[in-house]
Parts: sequence; structure tokens; C-alpha cells
Amino acid sequence: MTTFDIINPATEEFIRSIELVDVEATDDAIAKAVVAQKRWAATAPASRAQVLRSFARIVAEHNEELAQIEVANAGHPIGQARWEAQNVANVLEYYAAAPERLIGEQIPVEGGVNVTFHEAVGVVGIITPWNFPMPIAAWGFAPALAAGCAVVLKPAEWTPLTAIRIAELALEAGLPEDLLTVLPGKGSVVGNRFVTHPDVRKVVFTGSTATGKTIMRGCAEQVKTLTLELGGKNANIVFADSDLEKAAAAAPAGVFDNAGQDCCSRSRILVEKSVYEKFMELFEPAVKAFRVGDPAKDDTEMGPLVAKAHLDKVTGYVDDESLVAFRGSAPSGPGFWFPPTVLTPERTHRTVHEEIFGPVVTVLPFEDEADALALANDTEYGLSGSIWTRDIGRALRVSRGIEAGNLSVNSHSSVRYSTPFGGFKQSGLGREQGPDAPLAFTETKNVFFAQD
Repeated sequence: MTTFDIINPATEEFIRSIELVDVEATDDAIAKAVVAQKRWAATAPASRAQVLRSFARIVAEHNEELAQIEVANAGHPIGQARWEAQNVANVLEYYAAAPERLIGEQIPVEGGVNVTFHEAVGVVGIITPWNFPMPIAAWGFAPALAAGCAVVLKPAEWTPLTAIRIAELALEAGLPEDLLTVLPGKGSVVGNRFVTHPDVRKVVFTGSTATGKTIMRGCAEQVKTLTLELGGKNANIVFADSDLEKAAAAAPAGVFDNAGQDCCSRSRILVEKSVYEKFMELFEPAVKAFRVGDPAKDDTEMGPLVAKAHLDKVTGYVDDESLVAFRGSAPSGPGFWFPPTVLTPERTHRTVHEEIFGPVVTVLPFEDEADALALANDTEYGLSGSIWTRDIGRALRVSRGIEAGNLSVNSHSSVRYSTPFGGFKQSGLGREQGPDAPLAFTETKNVFFAQD
């Protein structure tokens, strides 16, 4: 038996050991999911909807328990963790409406009647990351279940605890056994088996672009459908005509929320040259006021990084002190702490182009609108970003010109369960969330009935 030790990232204390699933156990879970899925898909839509609503209610009832688990396992501030747990409940409630609304079409044709059906793809393999263990899992399994699929889910090795508990709550809510199975394990074992197993008909992966490419190659062997939500190097563009005080005050949360461990993190701030110095004057006190500390406290805004290995990776990006404009503060002693850090490198520096995935932001001046767009698009990624301006025409032009899937004007909001989410370029394939998400877990079947 192979196990993995779960460590509290804020204290470095041992929490518990998790048994890692092997290939045989993965195959067994998939085989059971195949049977469960057929029964679930044959269940009346109204009945499936009722089970999902019950699932949502029981998750909401256990909000505090799930939040406390996330604080200990992932180091998320308690306020953020409560939001994440509630998001799972909200997503389930939202997609509980879908089973009764997966309607096809009657298409006029000659010689008969033509109808389409949305058939569940079958068993879905979901591979989730460690940065937002609860919501990202729900963004996959809620619409999949609503569409009539079964789910086998592999959580990240570092942060499996909330996924395990949510699967237990699913059974308490009345979800049929084997319909949602959490399989803690290595990506090279469990995740790879999702890719290679012929009965897993779709793979959903959130994580690094490099791993996403590997999964994509594997799925190609079976022409297996997949959704990929990958990396980001997002631009926060601040124009001279913006509310500069508001833009500077909002910028720390845009990049330092979740300790920068967010593919939507605004990790590049692009500021129009004429107001660059003023912005930096406003930005510095906002960064230094950003509260980093014990994630169990209600007023904490940023906790630790998730693991020692990740702390070492982030630290490696800030090896040149000459690039550091200023820093916030972070606790000393036990825990994987890294202070909010602001860099002012040249445009060609690797910190401008590589996804650091930590509380590190680069600030660069730009000349004009064309220069801002060129700089924003000078990346292999295209996930998210922000535009700060009072000019609605500029907001429209720049938002259409940026090669990214999710943008905000005068805010840093990227993700809502009611709107589609996904990336351009090497930030991914497909879309999650929004009203059409269940359709991504179906195949469209066309049937023609001859009238004679």
C-alpha cells in the first residue's frame, strides 16, 4: 500500500496519511461507474434533479466543516474557504435545473420528422488541481451528473480531503453508489488510467499546460473528448483615464488572493506611462496593508503557499533583488510563507512571461492603447485579465483585442458559475460553467423518422 502524508501548510504539522489508489482499484471503480451511469441516465430527469438539490442542501449544511478542512489542508483563509464550500452548493443547485432542460430539437426536413437527443457521454474522469480543490471539482462533477454521467475524480495529491468528504456527503444526500467516486492517487497512475481506459469517455483536467498537453496526446489515441483549463499569465491594464485610486486599491486582491495560486491571477500589471509613478505610489501601501497570516483568522486575506516544493519554485523566480520594487509582509517560522512581492523587470524577463503561481506581480509601463494590447497579448496564454478605464469605447476595443477568454472591466472578477469560463491559446480547450456546461457532457444524436 502506498500512502501520502497530508501536511498543514500554515504550521507544517502532519494531518493524516491518505492511501493512494492503484491501477487495479481505478479499473474497479470505473467498471462500477459504468453500471451506475446506465441506471442514473435511465432515471427520470425530475428524480435526478431532486437528488442534486438534496446534494446541494447537504453541502450547504456542512459549509463550516468543509471550510475548516480546506483551511487545514490547503491553507486557504477561512473566509475564502467558506465561500468555496458555498460555491459547491450553489453550483449543484444551479445545475439541478439542467436534467429537465436538456431538450433537443425538432428540425423540419422532407419526408418525415427529424429530432435530436442529448445523450450522456458515459463515465467522465475529472482530474482536479490543488489550488481550488472544492469549486473546481464541482465545476466538473455538477454539470456531468446533471447530464446523466457518472464521475470518477482524482484530486491533487496535496489537497484531497475536501473531495473525499464531499463524496461522502453525496451518498448521504441520496446520490447512487459508484456514481461519484473520489480516487486519491498519483497522476501517473490514476490520471493516466482515465486517459487510457476505453470506458472513460471524457476527461476534464485543470492544471499545468505541460500536463494538459500530455493528456491531450493520450486522449487523441482514442479520439476521446476532453476539456482543459490550463495556465494563465493575465494582464491587469490600467489606463491613465481610469479611477487610479480604485485600480491601485483593487490590484493586490487581483494577484495575491489565494497567495497568487490562481490561473486567473492578474500577475502582470500594465500601467499607462503617464500615470505609472502615481500608480506605484498608490499601489505600495495597498500591498503592504494586505493581511498575510493565520488562515484560521477571519481577517486574514492571504495564507501560505500549499507546499514546501511549491514555495521553493516561487522563491526561485525572485533570485534577483534588484527587480524587487517593494514587498508586503509574511509570518516567519513554520509554514510555507512568501510575502506579496512586486517586481519591475524589463519586458523580456522571464517573470513577465512565465506563470509563477505565487504572490509575485510584475509592473510594466506602456505607451498607448496599441502598446498595451501588444504587451497583454505577448504570452502563450489567454485565460483572463482586467481593463481599467472610464472610456467605454476603449473598454470595448481593448476587450475585443485581448486574446483571452474571460475579461473584466474595472474589476477583477473572472469566474461565475452562471457564465462560461475557459481560455484561448495554451490556456485550454472548451468551456466550463454557464448554462451550456451540461451539454459538454453529452453527445448529440440525430434521428430521422420516415413518414411512410
